[in-house]
Amino acid sequence: MYKLYCRAYQNAFRAGAVALPWRRPKRLGGYNALGMLLQDRGCDSVLVVTDNGLIGLDLHQELLKVLAACNISAAIYSNTAQNPTVDNIEEALALYKENNCKAIIALGGGSPIDCAKGVGVRITCPNKSIPDMRGQLKILISPFAAKMPLLIAIPTTAGSGSEVSVAAVVRDKHVKYAINDPTLIPHYVLHDPHLTVNLPPSLTATTGMDALCHAVEAYIGKSNTCRTEMDAIKAVRIIFSNLYPAYQDGHNIKARANMQKAAYLAGAAFTRAYVGNIHAISHALSGQYGTPHGLANAVIMPYVLDAYGKAVEKPLSELAIAAGLGDQFTPKKEASRRFISAIKEMNAKMGIPNKIDELLPQDIPELAKHALKEANPLYPVPVIFGYNDVAAVLNKLL
Repeated sequence: MYKLYCRAYQNAFRAGAVALPWRRPKRLGGYNALGMLLQDRGCDSVLVVTDNGLIGLDLHQELLKVLAACNISAAIYSNTAQNPTVDNIEEALALYKENNCKAIIALGGGSPIDCAKGVGVRITCPNKSIPDMRGQLKILISPFAAKMPLLIAIPTTAGSGSEVSVAAVVRDKHVKYAINDPTLIPHYVLHDPHLTVNLPPSLTATTGMDALCHAVEAYIGKSNTCRTEMDAIKAVRIIFSNLYPAYQDGHNIKARANMQKAAYLAGAAFTRAYVGNIHAISHALSGQYGTPHGLANAVIMPYVLDAYGKAVEKPLSELAIAAGLGDQFTPKKEASRRFISAIKEMNAKMGIPNKIDELLPQDIPELAKHALKEANPLYPVPVIFGYNDVAAVLNKLL
C-alpha cells in the first residue's frame, strides 16, 4: 500500500509538472556579455557569492575587472561552507541588503550557487525562513512572493548542475535538505573552462562523477521526457569520453569545456526528471558528516544501481551503449553489468574510495530515516526503497 501511495504521488506530480514554468538558463558568451546584460538591466550593484578557496586562487579577478569597467560595484560574500548552511545564506542576504544590490552572481561550484539561490529565496519570500521553504514549490504557490532577483551562475566545477537546476540544497545543523522550485533556476549561466583548470584532480573526479550520477538517476527514473532522455544520454557520452582526460590533465581545455557542457545537460535532465535514492542517501551523509556531495554520490552510485537489479537493466544497457561499452546486440543484463563495473573502475582510477570513512554503524538507523524522508514519496525511482533497503546500502559503505 505504501508503494502504491508513492507511485500515485509521483504520477500526480509528473502530470502537474507539465504546467510548471520550466526554463533553461541562457548561456552568456563571455564576461563582456555579462557586463552588458547587467548594464541593460540597470544593475549598478551586485552580490557575488563565492568561497574562500576561490578567492585564494584569485578566480574572481576577471569578473571584478569586468564589473569595474561597467561601473558596477560588487559586494563579495566568500564564507560559503562546503555544504552551505542557513547561516551562510543569512550572512550573504545581509550583505545584499547593506549594499542595495540588484542582482546575484554565484561564482563557484554547487555550494556557492546553492547559497546564492538561498539568498534569492529569502529576497523573494522575506517573511519566510529557509526551513519554512523546505520541500516543493513553496515559492511558486506563495501569494506574497516578490520577483526573484536576477541570478547568474558562473560554475567553477563541472558537476553539480546547480547552474541549471530547480534545487538549492542547504545544511541545517546535522540535516541536509533541498528547496525545490522552478523560480530557483538561474536566469543566465556563463561557462568559462579556464576557471576549472586549477581544480585539484580529486575535485575534478568527484564533481564529474556527480554529473554522471545526475544523468543516470534522471534516465533510470520514471519521470523522463524525450528531452531529459536526450540530455542524459548526451551527458553520459561526454562524461565517459572526457572526465578521465580532464582528471589527468587539468589544462586540457577541450575536456574541461566538454565536462561543463555535460554537467549542464545532466543538470537539465535531473531538474525535470528528478534524482533518486543515491541522492537521498548522499544528502543524509552530507548532513551528518559534511561528506562532500560529489564524493558521496560517486561512492554510493554503484551500490544503489546494484540494489535496483533487474529493474534498471534496460535503461542501464542503453546508457552503456552511449558510453561505448556495448551495442544493440549486447544482452541487456550484460550491458548493464558493464556499466556498473565501468563506474567502479572509473572511481578506482581516479582515487575515489568505495567506502565512507566517517560512517558509524550506530548512525545507520537515523541516516536511513533521513534518506527515506527525502526520497519517498517524491522521487520517481525505479525501485521504491524501504528502511531495510537503505540500511543495506549504508552497511556496504562501512
